[in-house]
Amino acid sequence: MKRFLTFIMVLACFVASGQIIDDVVRYSTENTLGTARFQAMGGAFGALGGDLSALNVNPAGSAVFNYSQFSVSGSNYNRNNDAFFGSSVQIRDINSVELNQVGGVFIFKSSDSPWKKIAFAVNYDMVQNFDNEFFAAGNTAQGIDNYFLEFAQGQALGPLRVQEGEFIEDAYLDIGSSLGYGAQQAFLGFQAGLIEPTEDDDANTSYFSNAQYNSVNQEYLQSTTGYNSKFTLNFAGQYQENLYLGAALNFHNVIYDRLTLLDENGYDQDSPVQFTTFDNFLHTEGYGFSFSVGAIAKLNENIRVGGSYQSPTWYELTDDISQRINSSLAVSDIDFINFNIINAFEEYRIKTPSKLTGSLAVIFGKDGLLSFDYGYQDMSQAELRPTTDPNFASQNDVITSELGVVNTYRVGGEYRIDQVSLRAGYRFEQSPYENGDTIGDLTGYSGGIGYNFGGSRLDLAFSRSEQDVNEFFFDAGINNSAMVNRINTNVTLGYTVKF
Repeated sequence: MKRFLTFIMVLACFVASGQIIDDVVRYSTENTLGTARFQAMGGAFGALGGDLSALNVNPAGSAVFNYSQFSVSGSNYNRNNDAFFGSSVQIRDINSVELNQVGGVFIFKSSDSPWKKIAFAVNYDMVQNFDNEFFAAGNTAQGIDNYFLEFAQGQALGPLRVQEGEFIEDAYLDIGSSLGYGAQQAFLGFQAGLIEPTEDDDANTSYFSNAQYNSVNQEYLQSTTGYNSKFTLNFAGQYQENLYLGAALNFHNVIYDRLTLLDENGYDQDSPVQFTTFDNFLHTEGYGFSFSVGAIAKLNENIRVGGSYQSPTWYELTDDISQRINSSLAVSDIDFINFNIINAFEEYRIKTPSKLTGSLAVIFGKDGLLSFDYGYQDMSQAELRPTTDPNFASQNDVITSELGVVNTYRVGGEYRIDQVSLRAGYRFEQSPYENGDTIGDLTGYSGGIGYNFGGSRLDLAFSRSEQDVNEFFFDAGINNSAMVNRINTNVTLGYTVKF
């Protein structure tokens, strides 16, 4: 009975390793999702408005609507990942279908007030879809034993032993709760037989590897699922004929799951260790809040300019981590440490940087338009909180030194032929990293078509983006990584109805 209860026991560890710079980049990034029209034009809507997803760029855009309307959009997301590791390339291709946008705007007009229109909008947008997967396989001189040695050196041997009458899963949870994540990883390496103490003494703090090799074969799979969604409450107004002002409150919801599977073999023939498997599962969930303000001005009948400020997003997040390990030298009951044994870490906070957007649009009457957006975001201003936590303080120093300014450029156009609208877009987003190697620049192209039925509209969009990402397998001990070429292709269908 005791062992069954341990399967579902949840303990809090004092030190988590999961809250690293990758989290900040992940939750600071908002992709060009949303309505089909928005995607087809590359998201360049800062001076245009008149689209529910445009509220993510400039909240003044809801006052541009002439009629109340409702919009819903669904997308097929295709992820193609070419992973370069060792001397081989592995290709993974996955698809997912999501309802990525739904919302409505209500317009109230006045003829006897300088405020010609008042708009109230509610909208749900999936701003990031985390469904993704890559697989890497190749030869490396850095085995997983180095990961466990990194954590083990300096740890006393005594707590790494399973005490008499104690279950191994209880010991695993207890060491995490009392000594932290690092000691817990040392425990796993010791119980799996990958590392050994230099002296058989409880006070020993020095370890060596049981794995003998010049190089090993590694197969690594990373699979992620989840989303970052945004629910927006928006209020805007048109003042006289040429000025639109707006503000929005944004409520985020985050679900993120990451599964990593490592298989390692190819050791020397006389090595005590002949195979190792090490798997990790991370579950993150939480919520966030941000606000935005913006304005759009008509300079004349053809030219509009816009500007907006998007505040930092303040996230409250929690992580759960589960692990399992095995090797040819592991203790017999190692399998009792599995994904049913959960480490629940204390809640932490992330503050993402604010963003400024400047926009210009040229309107060609009823024939079409061209639009341009420029965005500025200083990623070095992001923070993990509480800043008084020494682990977070050190990570914040890394964020300040390694992350920099992200300049974003978006261009979109629309050409109308009677009831048909033809659309195209382009976007370029600089790497959030100063070196540009960990994550490369992002380039995207898009196109689409829409048909206006009078009281409703049907839109179809195709968008493609490409980016190189250096995916590290682990965050300590070894620097093995796969250079992954990510190609994301979305096909979105949207329907809008006026009322």
